Amino acid sequence: MPVFRQVGEKQLPNPILYMAWSPNRDLIALANTAGELLLHRLANFQRVWSLLPNENTGKEITSLAWRPDGKVLAFSVGDTKQVVLCDAEKAEILHLFPVEYPASCMHWTEVHGDSSTLSSFSESEDESSRFLPKLPTLPKSYSTTSKIFSEEKSDEVTNLLGEVRLNILVVGGPSGFVELYAYGLYKIATLSGISGTCRSLGLSSDLKSLSVITEIRSAEDNPEIHYIQLDTGLLSSCLPELTKMARKFTHISTLLQYLRLSLTCMCEAWEEILMQMDLRLTKFVQEKNTSTQVQDEFLELLLWGHFLLFTAMLRMSEDHVPPELNKMTQKDLAFVADFLSEHFSANEELFDRKGKYFNVERVGQYLKDEDEDLISPPNMEGNQWVTFVKQSTHLKDSPLLFPTYPQKSLHFVKRMMEGSIDLCLQKPAEVIGHSVTQAVCLRLYTVPESSENTPRLFELPSLWNDKKAGMHHVVFCMPEISPSKIYILRRATDPSRSVPNGLVALNFNTPLNSSIDDETPAPTSADSCYSCLDARFYDDETLTVVLRSREDDENKMRVLAQLHLNSVLSWNEEFTWDLTLRLEQQTEGIPVQCLAWGNQSREMDNLKAQFVAVNGIRKVACVLSANLRHVRVFEMDAEEEEEEEERADESQEMSSDQDRFEDTMTNQSDAGEGGDGAGGAEDAQVAGQGSGDILDETAGSDTL
Repeated sequence: MPVFRQVGEKQLPNPILYMAWSPNRDLIALANTAGELLLHRLANFQRVWSLLPNENTGKEITSLAWRPDGKVLAFSVGDTKQVVLCDAEKAEILHLFPVEYPASCMHWTEVHGDSSTLSSFSESEDESSRFLPKLPTLPKSYSTTSKIFSEEKSDEVTNLLGEVRLNILVVGGPSGFVELYAYGLYKIATLSGISGTCRSLGLSSDLKSLSVITEIRSAEDNPEIHYIQLDTGLLSSCLPELTKMARKFTHISTLLQYLRLSLTCMCEAWEEILMQMDLRLTKFVQEKNTSTQVQDEFLELLLWGHFLLFTAMLRMSEDHVPPELNKMTQKDLAFVADFLSEHFSANEELFDRKGKYFNVERVGQYLKDEDEDLISPPNMEGNQWVTFVKQSTHLKDSPLLFPTYPQKSLHFVKRMMEGSIDLCLQKPAEVIGHSVTQAVCLRLYTVPESSENTPRLFELPSLWNDKKAGMHHVVFCMPEISPSKIYILRRATDPSRSVPNGLVALNFNTPLNSSIDDETPAPTSADSCYSCLDARFYDDETLTVVLRSREDDENKMRVLAQLHLNSVLSWNEEFTWDLTLRLEQQTEGIPVQCLAWGNQSREMDNLKAQFVAVNGIRKVACVLSANLRHVRVFEMDAEEEEEEEERADESQEMSSDQDRFEDTMTNQSDAGEGGDGAGGAEDAQVAGQGSGDILDETAGSDTL
């Protein structure tokens, strides 16, 4: 019986460009050519939600990265040059920030430092909540332009930090662009001196080094793949201080986000009020069955107000009041007097070059996105803060205080404040970035012409960080030089520590020593050999590979296999690397190991398998076809036959319950929204509908 149990399969309407398993849940994120971000669960590959492209985020997703706790999913957008953080439970946009270049790769790592170094920080956690009031909940957004922030709550924004443990999002792109963001929010480093376009990133969990795979293009030769290790020792040695600084400035970032949302809600509420006023006035004119315009009615109302005021003045001066004005009652006069007193300033003319001084206009001037001075600025006399600053000798001219702009709108003040904060945040990122130095640069191989159109995320090399051993692993192939070999490069995360035997080649030019199906004899042909299409580290000692048989050019068999590297990682032969040459120019001296994967494999029947994504913690794998539309999902743990049968019975019962639940959800979705035209009954929860309860997993899964 197959050692890998298939639990799902699906044909997708759009090609998949990127896929990434959640670190600790049976959920996989997919990004397709239509700009959709999809979240699927392991069981039957059921779709949980989809986030459609929009004008706020963009439509060209270029990379994916999960936060280590699996609660936030980051994706980069090429056409808008943004990185977006999405709530994995509700498909809501939590935060987004611009980047200088479109990000081509991202990596999100959790920092594992000495617990004693962080104890002092934990004891001195920010206590601002004791002195500052809790931010009120923001109302639901009014317009569809801010749909991504609908029903946004302040708690969801400020709780982005998650736990105290530091995590860092690394973003890479063309022209050597690499930036590091603490908690995915605060930029702590901007790196320089890296050549080429970043293809893959791997920050070690001890923060001692950063591995970067770059592609360097030159006019004379094909693009070259380089491995670069950067020394990030300052981050590691100053971890407590870095964590404190990151927490402080990330809190500022979340407050800025709350401020933006607040101003958005205010503007939308104001636009709603104006629209309602316009509708009611238009309805009033229509009910009066008059051909006049709304502005004509306002002018007539204003003229009548003058007449009523004139009548009041005549009566107060005991002058003769014309008979036609005596029809006005005392109630009418009182109403007009109150209206004029309330809506017009006592020492201002009724008209000027700017128009009428209505209270409605006084509110609206603060919400205009303009740099001009306010028409009617507020009176700052008696303001306690302004008075306090003016009377303080040390504070009134201090550059540390943000100045007041009583003559400007809220949008203007917000832009000035954001500029000041950005300027403040730039300096630490520059200082830390300049401290990062290049420890080593290794020229690997030239990019084959056949892979020019391959999605870069799927194409090797791939990176892996062994936290226990403190090692970087790089897996890559050189198909034009050694079609039957895969190479593993090892580097210590501490650049000052040397690693013996840091390079080895695995040879697949050997037959299977046992069949995928135990009842079928293994092939014995000496000519049986395989080439590696994709390879990803399953855990520290296991490599998951997609292999292609080279026996038959017309019907090339594809195999999913697990390679155990215990013996490989302890090889004894050394390789002397000539740094002036590419590795492909000196392959003869590389130590070679032969691996037989036995029954830890499975043929991919009726699937032209090409790429794989794995998660060793959840023990799952997702195989993608060469046309990027066909996926199969596997549970990778081998089980005894009796346990398999018992679990199959339990799974069947739970699947029946799950099917009934999904049918109910689908019917409700169809009834409420007219059905799901894109995904059918299986994909009822789509388009970013926030429903945390639909993330309940079936057997062997967690609940988000």
